[in-house]
Amino acid sequence: MHEVKVKGILSSKNGMNLYRGCSHGCIYCDSRSKCYQMHHDFEDIEVKINAVELLEDALKRKRKKCMIGTGAMTDPYIPIEIQLQHTRSSLELIDKYGFGVAIQTKSNRILRDLDILKSINEKAKSVVQITLTTFDEKLCSLIEPNVSTTKERVEVLNIMRDNNIPTIVWLCPILPFINDTEENINGILDYCEEAKVKGIICFSMGLTLREGNREYFYNALDKRFPGLKQQYIKSFGNVYDIKSKNNDKLMDLFQERCKRSGIIYNINEIFTYLYTFENKDKSKQISLFDL
Repeated sequence: MHEVKVKGILSSKNGMNLYRGCSHGCIYCDSRSKCYQMHHDFEDIEVKINAVELLEDALKRKRKKCMIGTGAMTDPYIPIEIQLQHTRSSLELIDKYGFGVAIQTKSNRILRDLDILKSINEKAKSVVQITLTTFDEKLCSLIEPNVSTTKERVEVLNIMRDNNIPTIVWLCPILPFINDTEENINGILDYCEEAKVKGIICFSMGLTLREGNREYFYNALDKRFPGLKQQYIKSFGNVYDIKSKNNDKLMDLFQERCKRSGIIYNINEIFTYLYTFENKDKSKQISLFDL
């Protein structure tokens, strides 16, 4: 861990990352890509020590309420959050100033902040986003070694359901030759239906690989799935957007089950929902696109 001071915390679309780098160890992580210009070891977490101060200043200055997003690049509930509590402090500010939040994680540590998420959701909107990649717990431990298990994450979804907090599942990535099976997709969708998730984000049955994360992914394949790297190289070469040979069949399965269950699966519709602020006190909505 190392500390830095930054000049700003909110992006143009009101997203933020309180940390840079991650200790979850997911073998496919796109955030390792060199294009993000992270000039330190990925596991050496960069802590933005003035992030909470900057966030309060930004929220005070905003003329209109909006959704604040976090978790796109670095999970807000990596282990050091338990000690530093920057995520909790940020949620408290979002609650204090009457904004909404869309937060993405793979950790059941989010349950620590259930009280604040409920408070935000009473006045505006809290949306909890959880990534699910594999129904098989043993496989989960191989491809996502340091995160909450699939069942633990599903329990988060169920608890959010019971507290009337809407949830979105990220069904990605689906790794060719590893978890691109009907059994896996059906198992995850069973969980989603039980948890009554509002939507599921799935761009395709595959993953993206580029310089930085490709090398890490291939090294992980050598360690955990001997011989599979050669199969990837033979099948995909240096392609960025890798799709499973089962993509069409699995996407049909995914979309049909979502239709039957009333789960939103249209990507644009889900992102519009995530970006749209709801003022429950005044019964009106303000979208980020209007700001």
